[in-house]
Amino acid sequence: MKQRFSSLDVKVVAHELSEALVSLRVANIYDLNSKILLLKFSKPDNRQQLLIESGFRCHLTDFARAAAPAPSNFVSRLRKFLKTRRVTAVSQIGTDRIIEFQFSDGAYRLYLEFFAGGNIILTDDQLKILTLLRIVPEGEGQEPQRVGSTYTLENRQNYGGVPPLTEDRLRNALKTAADQAVSKQTKKRKASDELRRGLATTITELPPALVEHVFRVTKFNPATKLAEILENEALFNSLFEALQQARSTLDELTSSPTARGYIIAKPNPHAPAAPTEEEETLQVDKAKYLLYEDFQPFLPKQFGDDPNCRILPFDGYNKTVDEFFSSLEGQKLVSRLHEREATAKKKLDAARQEQAKRIEGLQDIQMMNLRKAAAIEANVERIQEAMDAINGLLQQGMDWVDVNKLVEREQRQNNPVAEIIKLPMRLDESIITLLVGEAEEQEPENENFDFDYETDDESSGEAEVDKSKSVDKRLEVDINLKISPWNNAREYYEQKRTAASKEKKTIGQSAMALKNTEQKIAEDLKKGLRQEKPILQPIRKQMWFEKFTWFISSDGYLVLGGRDAQQNEMLYKRYLRKGDVYVHADTHGAASVIIKNNPKTPDAPIPPSTLAQSGNLTVSCSSAWDSKAGMGAWWVYADQVSKTAPTGEFLPVGSFMIRGKKNFLPPALLILGFGLIFKISEQSRAKHVKHRLYDTGNDNAPPSEFKAAEFEEKKPPSESSAHPADSDEDSDSETEDGGEEEGEGDKRTNPLQSRLSGQKEVPEREALAAAEAPANEMAQLGLSGEPAEPAQQSEETLNDSAEEEEEDEDEEKYDRRAHATPSSRAGTPSTQSQLTKAPLKRGQKNKAKKIAAKYKDQDEEDRALMETLMGVTAARQKAEAEAAAKAQREADAAAARERKREQQERLKKQIAEHEEVRRLMLEEGVEVLEESEATEMTALDGLVGTPLPGDEILEVIPFCAPWNALSKVKYKAKLQPGNTKKGKAVKEIIERWRIATAKKQVIDDAATDPEKMWPREVELIKGLKPEEAFNCVPVGKVTVMMSGGAGSGAGGSTSSKSSGGPGKGRKGGKESKKR
Repeated sequence: MKQRFSSLDVKVVAHELSEALVSLRVANIYDLNSKILLLKFSKPDNRQQLLIESGFRCHLTDFARAAAPAPSNFVSRLRKFLKTRRVTAVSQIGTDRIIEFQFSDGAYRLYLEFFAGGNIILTDDQLKILTLLRIVPEGEGQEPQRVGSTYTLENRQNYGGVPPLTEDRLRNALKTAADQAVSKQTKKRKASDELRRGLATTITELPPALVEHVFRVTKFNPATKLAEILENEALFNSLFEALQQARSTLDELTSSPTARGYIIAKPNPHAPAAPTEEEETLQVDKAKYLLYEDFQPFLPKQFGDDPNCRILPFDGYNKTVDEFFSSLEGQKLVSRLHEREATAKKKLDAARQEQAKRIEGLQDIQMMNLRKAAAIEANVERIQEAMDAINGLLQQGMDWVDVNKLVEREQRQNNPVAEIIKLPMRLDESIITLLVGEAEEQEPENENFDFDYETDDESSGEAEVDKSKSVDKRLEVDINLKISPWNNAREYYEQKRTAASKEKKTIGQSAMALKNTEQKIAEDLKKGLRQEKPILQPIRKQMWFEKFTWFISSDGYLVLGGRDAQQNEMLYKRYLRKGDVYVHADTHGAASVIIKNNPKTPDAPIPPSTLAQSGNLTVSCSSAWDSKAGMGAWWVYADQVSKTAPTGEFLPVGSFMIRGKKNFLPPALLILGFGLIFKISEQSRAKHVKHRLYDTGNDNAPPSEFKAAEFEEKKPPSESSAHPADSDEDSDSETEDGGEEEGEGDKRTNPLQSRLSGQKEVPEREALAAAEAPANEMAQLGLSGEPAEPAQQSEETLNDSAEEEEEDEDEEKYDRRAHATPSSRAGTPSTQSQLTKAPLKRGQKNKAKKIAAKYKDQDEEDRALMETLMGVTAARQKAEAEAAAKAQREADAAAARERKREQQERLKKQIAEHEEVRRLMLEEGVEVLEESEATEMTALDGLVGTPLPGDEILEVIPFCAPWNALSKVKYKAKLQPGNTKKGKAVKEIIERWRIATAKKQVIDDAATDPEKMWPREVELIKGLKPEEAFNCVPVGKVTVMMSGGAGSGAGGSTSSKSSGGPGKGRKGGKESKKR
């Protein structure tokens, strides 16, 4: 099996990496273990992950992998130098197995070595090593590599360039290889390897696998000896042509941006069964039934002709290598997980066997004591006789050793009393061991106990031989010499009763002990599984609406909400179309929510349940969630939302004008739900019943008796005015209501009422809209500068804050002062001219005459000199400078105001043009969605909350929605306002589902019971990352009121104790019990 890159792999991968990574920036660097690094590159709408295993491989990956908890010192150094750096070049060093990454036009260089032990080296532009993965000491043909030294490239293979393939070069290469073969004749080597080895060491740009491939294509015999090729010109020319073909094949591999890759695989002998036709179409299932052996950027002839090999083609060599190594890595992870589970199972079986052995031992003790007691009762006379004999000898004062010798001598004389005594006797404890038969093995009562003493040694020897041949089935019974045989039997009965009571207690406690053991082993297994990395899962590509707050209502409508002002603006400009509904609330922080209607039937009404769920979402995203106060929302049609501001006003980003009547919804319950939705394949969609309301039928239409008054809040006319309403401070989108409501004839038909009874109102409404079109068009374009009449149009502005209103009013007043009439602007010069021409007052005439007479002989030079001496000139110059500076400041301010006014006029003109185009689109029903967006809109049919048996589940998508919208979702958890951070709460929910997967009774291997967990669902839940899942929750702090699946089998109980936070604050069981 191929384990590491060859020079050909390095060449092709470097070429593809150059096409894919150049111009991308390094987002971050992670270490998966001591030898594997993960580099993330990104730029807008393009993200790539590069996996590097030192000495073995380097490729882009499509699988998510778990990184180390903390970066190593080497990774920290790489982050310091390379983070946010742009990749400017990726290339191979000559034909050696080294890849060079250049960052910031060569300011930093990263070298990846794929030979020997491998290495990862970071240098500066002067090739001075800044950091490296491992320090390499100096050796034969190897320069030392350490921090501070210089990384040399001159000694690398073909660093100066690949020499051309000529006949002279080939002839010299064959001669060199022949000389080397002669010098190494002592070693036994195959003749076929001589040519291949010689070409590999002399013509290094051609890898051996490619050379063998062209030999088979050109039918050149690789077993030909080097001497024969040099002597035979025809053989030499054939070899030269084959190598030229290999050279051209090598050039073709890098002629396109991506090279086609091939994986060579063999059938897996340990596979459970042969793959079906459906499984053969899936790349994921192929790894289960095949063993990957090799990968090449071309189709090798030597494997293509082998019937035992299967060739798996891939578009892109990076994908080929990623599939090859990722499958091996996944198989290793699965085997390690199976080993841990098998070890835990062995421990549990050992604990069970130990408990059974202990109980069995107690039962054996009871049976043995019962047998001994019965044997004593059956042989009372013999036992009493033996006891009397031993007690008599002891009473005679005989030594214990002499007593044992005497019994042994009597046994040789076949004394029946001595034969039932087992030596040695424990006379120090007053206990002897007797060999007695059980009741059914007793000898006849008339047995003759008389005996004769035999002195013949031969007869005694024969008796011993016969005795040894027979099997002794007698019991060994310990007899106390101080009590009678009946008392000895009673003691055995007592021991039997003691063992029976102990057995009863053991059986009662064994269940509890076994349960504790199971819990301990399960905890150890859980701890071990945490240490193991999860099974590789492909990186899921997010759908276009996942960047917003989104959910699919219980009626099948897509509901989108903005996370901030920019997303609110994006929703309005890109996705709010004819027939859609805009939902908002008059609360600080409320999100702008839109309900996407079917573009084929834009006039179809939105069901009340979807409107209520959307109102619940916009209220939950506001400050009402933290204050735990339920409030109502309102909704309007798409054509009632506009970006056209009233004359003299400007709408900031994320603010809109609402024209017409708002339809109010009842106060919403602050209950959200976190759930999982599954993406199924195209083939599985046909099996699902149409669960979207995009059909033409009116089965789900609300009844006509449902009045609009239930959702509308009627205000008295006195509350409506031509001036905007007060707005809340610091709100993301606030409303300003201008003008009075329209008359009864201008009212819009409520979509909650049945359209069957109000079909005649539609033409009247269209005629009315057509009649008002010129007026609305002029008002939207804002060219006339005159506001619309309040009786015909009411305006309402959604601003970001009241402070911006005040600033706009101040600027408007300042603009009015700046754009005053010419006469008022020229007030200062006209006043000065009037003062000079006005007649002098009384007394001033005489004073003027005296001054004129005094200075009549003074010319201009004398007057200037006198003013200089008196300081009048300096004061006049200072006043003139201040006046000039003031005039300059006023001119600059006027120019700035003019530029701002012109900018606002241009922006208003653009908005007016956009609104005009949008109004025409709404009237004519024109859809401007791009092809990709229109295709994505149909992907909702592939998202299901509860899969059906036989569905092919591709991905799992976490989402957050109002609790009422999760009625058809299998895996869900209830969220309410609380004190637990959403990340911790989501992590706990997912962990509970993972713990439930360890219970066999909740998993349906056949994947047919919807109330139980299915193997594919378990696999996807195990691969779900809490760090990526909690981003869909639009609130900050929550309390988990309910966790688990749709039933007891789907991940746990439907009602559970609160897990929102520690201590007594985790309440909520009452609500759970009600369900």
